[in-house]
Amino acid sequence: MSDTRFKTAFQALTNTAPFPWQTALYQRFVEDRPGNIPRSCNIPTGLGKTSVIAIWLIALATHPEKMPRRLVYVVNRRTVVDQTTTEVEKIAKQADAAAVPKIAISTLRGQFADNRSWSADPSKPAVICGTVDMIGSRLLFSGYGVGFKGKPLHAGFLGQDVLLVHDEAHLEPAFQSLLQSIEDEQTRCKEFGRFQVMELSATSRGQGKPFGLSDADREHPIVAQRITAPKHLRFFELKDQRKLADQVADLALAHQDSGRAILVFVQRVDDVEKIAGCLRRADQNVQQLTGTLRGLERDALAESDQIFARFLPKPKVEHKPGTVYLICTSAGEVGVNISADHLVCDLSTFDSMAQRFGRVNRFGERRDTQIDIVHPTEFEDDDRCVRLERTLALLQELRGDGSPQALAGLDPDARIAAFAPTPTILPTTDILFDAWALTTIREKLPGRPPVAPYLQGIRPWEPPITQIAWRDEVNRITGDLLVVYKPKDLLEDFPLKPHELLRDSSNRVFKHLAQLAELHPGDFAWLIDQEGKIEVVTLELLADKNRKDRIDDMTVVLAPSSGGLDKGLLNGHSTFAEDVSDKWYVDVAKSEKRRLRLWDGAEEPANLSEKYRLVREIELPNQDDEEAEPRIWRWYVRPKSADDDASKTASLAIAWHHHTNDVVSRATQFADALLKGSPDLHQALVIAARFHDLGKMRLAWQHGIGNPQPSVWYAKSGKDPKSGRIWKSRELTTYRHELGSLIDIEKQLEFKTLTEDQKDLVCHLIAVHHGYGRPHFPVERVFDPERSQSAADDVASKTSQRYARLQRKYGRWGLAYLESLLRAADWAASAEPSKEEIR
Repeated sequence: MSDTRFKTAFQALTNTAPFPWQTALYQRFVEDRPGNIPRSCNIPTGLGKTSVIAIWLIALATHPEKMPRRLVYVVNRRTVVDQTTTEVEKIAKQADAAAVPKIAISTLRGQFADNRSWSADPSKPAVICGTVDMIGSRLLFSGYGVGFKGKPLHAGFLGQDVLLVHDEAHLEPAFQSLLQSIEDEQTRCKEFGRFQVMELSATSRGQGKPFGLSDADREHPIVAQRITAPKHLRFFELKDQRKLADQVADLALAHQDSGRAILVFVQRVDDVEKIAGCLRRADQNVQQLTGTLRGLERDALAESDQIFARFLPKPKVEHKPGTVYLICTSAGEVGVNISADHLVCDLSTFDSMAQRFGRVNRFGERRDTQIDIVHPTEFEDDDRCVRLERTLALLQELRGDGSPQALAGLDPDARIAAFAPTPTILPTTDILFDAWALTTIREKLPGRPPVAPYLQGIRPWEPPITQIAWRDEVNRITGDLLVVYKPKDLLEDFPLKPHELLRDSSNRVFKHLAQLAELHPGDFAWLIDQEGKIEVVTLELLADKNRKDRIDDMTVVLAPSSGGLDKGLLNGHSTFAEDVSDKWYVDVAKSEKRRLRLWDGAEEPANLSEKYRLVREIELPNQDDEEAEPRIWRWYVRPKSADDDASKTASLAIAWHHHTNDVVSRATQFADALLKGSPDLHQALVIAARFHDLGKMRLAWQHGIGNPQPSVWYAKSGKDPKSGRIWKSRELTTYRHELGSLIDIEKQLEFKTLTEDQKDLVCHLIAVHHGYGRPHFPVERVFDPERSQSAADDVASKTSQRYARLQRKYGRWGLAYLESLLRAADWAASAEPSKEEIR
């Protein structure tokens, strides 16, 4: 593609003409040489770094052999993910006009939140936006909020055929180091999929010469306006640290009659709350942005808040007139596309201050922008305070000029010396990668530590964090019911989603939990550790002062009746909280939910059985009358949004041959697109699809899905296509149909014609297509109700050996990727079965 055609496509996708650096990056992408994707890009804030997504898509359209099929965009704050989503939406809508492929989108927000579109069709280009925790945990086979069955799929599709763009990489050095380790390990193991990492940063830590602006950029009128944007610095001494909030509030109130948008940054949430209180008492228009907001309420800021709209370049709602204030912690620092007229802040490290400066007069449209910095007069002797003192000295060198160009002109080594301390980066090893990949082993495994320290590094200066959510089942399913309805299984069916969660320091969370415990000491809570283990405890136990660390780095799920939420923030005095688990929508208008839960007798949405499939039915005692019939609580999910593996249920009951044909069709489509250069792998995937469900042809399995005519084999329960009656799927046995399929496949003539290597792969793909077999089937599941025990034992023993053999051959992410092709074909066929005449 010529420069002219690139510029035309770029304009169509982004509604703006490209800057010289954007054209140069495209040219670099399509060069016919190794290293066409730069490892580092150093681009100042305000110059459209997220346009890398559009540039990748155009390069993929013109040179598909040089570009990975999926782009993963990683940020270290959820607020940025939200705004990156908006940019990706714009690009997706203009795909036809720009003559580029349509893309699947998955993010943490809105109708794209944590969806399956990116993994339903691995042959389709996709953009996945997520945080360090979200993407990093999935890369390490440990996805937060992902059941054990889904972890290999996420690892495979995020670790192969991917360009991973790490935005503001200098803020997450541990994660950047981990990405490089994964890339190196894949190279060592000669994995066939491309996994390439490119860091983006406006304030690089200086490791090697990055791709950056050229003289042509600096001469470009818009670029020049933005990098020289006037930002006048003023410094104010803070003599009493206890009065920081008061002094910052006073400086902010100096703008109260200006009619401007005023941004305030402080490091502590407590100071945010104090400043907000001061400004509200002065009858000002105030909004807060902290990492402690629940996801649902944080999403609403960008969608509907009139104050927040004043700081957005293209708000979705009418903005608030007059003077407005946005008070933030670091949640508003990184990559957020907001721009204020003036800034008031406390002193932070240089990397943080540079981010803050980037949120004021971002586009260089004002000449009178003012930045007021409140700083200590004395600094302690610890590492962080030394870096704060260095930052102050550097900023004072600027002589009042806080423009991006002035910041970039400071001595690079001095800038790095004033950055936040580098966390302790834990080294990874092949043994650790092996241990994390053993996803079928759900219990604690010696030598398999939690992945969080490898994603974030060890940061002793930062407090531990606790997450909170609210679910109705916490106080409804108690006592003996917990044996029947295990919390871990319930969260597999209805996983916690980002919009349900808030995060805060564990100390602050403990304070609020202690207040709740005074009112509701006997209320239950679910305490979830980083590996997904759940302990049911009372609020009284959680409030034990001798065990305050019990909630460190944990997730606490409370009952809504316990209270604790006020305007999206944790509040121990609040008697109200809402279970918002089903406020997860298909569309922007929020007219259609992705999942819902209904009590018997409740009004059902139109066409319930056609739109949703039943994933859980719970019988609970009638709280109003213990002798009355139990109440039935039914949980539904849309097939295309399901997190589970859909092994038994669908909207409509589906015949075995119908489902198998659909899976073969999908697998062939994927193989044609992704494995055409590897005929042996192509053939293995299609044959695995043909025989993956042989083990469902067992009477016990058919009875389990509620099939009234077991002489006719079915693959899914659901609404009977003839009678209209809904079959009830029940766990009548621990039999795994995949194991039965492995026994029966030995008799298939088509299987017998394969090479030994192909047989190995076919058997492995079948064994793991619902998440087991990595590396084993649990002992209690090693049987077949209609085959000999010796046959089952033989299959089980071969499974672990085969897994180890194939992982050595294809690599950890390479093998997971091949597995995921069959799993995606099975899932897509279940979510959207083809039409078939009722017989």
